[in-house]
Amino acid sequence: MAGSLQGKTAVITGSISGIGLGFARALAAQGCAIMLNGFDDATAIEELRAGLAAEFSVPVFYNDADMRDPAAIVAMIADAADRLGKVDILINNAGIQHREPVETFPTQKWDEMLAVNLSAPFHAIRAVLPQMRARNWGRIINTASTNALVGTPELVCYTATKHGILGLTKVVALETIETGITCNAICPGTVRTNMSEHRIDAFAKKMGVSKEAALDEYTARKQPYHQPMGRFITIEEIAAAAVYLCSDAGAAVRGAAFTVDGGWTAR
Repeated sequence: MAGSLQGKTAVITGSISGIGLGFARALAAQGCAIMLNGFDDATAIEELRAGLAAEFSVPVFYNDADMRDPAAIVAMIADAADRLGKVDILINNAGIQHREPVETFPTQKWDEMLAVNLSAPFHAIRAVLPQMRARNWGRIINTASTNALVGTPELVCYTATKHGILGLTKVVALETIETGITCNAICPGTVRTNMSEHRIDAFAKKMGVSKEAALDEYTARKQPYHQPMGRFITIEEIAAAAVYLCSDAGAAVRGAAFTVDGGWTAR
């Protein structure tokens, strides 16, 4: 599918690092212009933006919209349409996580996670759909999780929001079913990103060993439930799924939970 997205444009939330940056790199490699979003040091973001533009010879812009702010999300879509000329692809990737039992889960954290993980994708989709309908072409991808399909103790809000993302995905897919717009969710398994690094750090602390020493045992303990094939999923494997869904080859995939989990949910 080399060059399959030449001339297309994409807004990717939470794309300064991790899976979101992987999406940006993969789409840019196919000729897609990119609007980045996320939080980091301004100098680091500019270096990242300029580096991607130079490496892939595509326009790359940045918008600092806070995913907790609906007005900022709508403004981001308008800014992307202005600077990119249009928005062909929207990837709702920004997300936050907090681990704690239900009875002690902070209500403020619940509200914040609902805003970022579930409401933000709704506001972005609502803002971008009219222009996609006008051109009769668009690709909407929501980053879900295997926690959109199964439950995990101490991840009550994360699991609830990711289940909600699948519902949002299905309805948007059905409402655009006779158009050139598709809406799907990607459900990654355990990918080694900043989010998983925190879990590994906590596991090492609990075991009383170094992070390096904890990694093998962490992976071994997780494997029966999370990664039966014996390793973390790579960012590149997740990003390749997005390239497929954005291409013409993915035009018939609608409302899907596109699972890239190493067999976790097959058990």
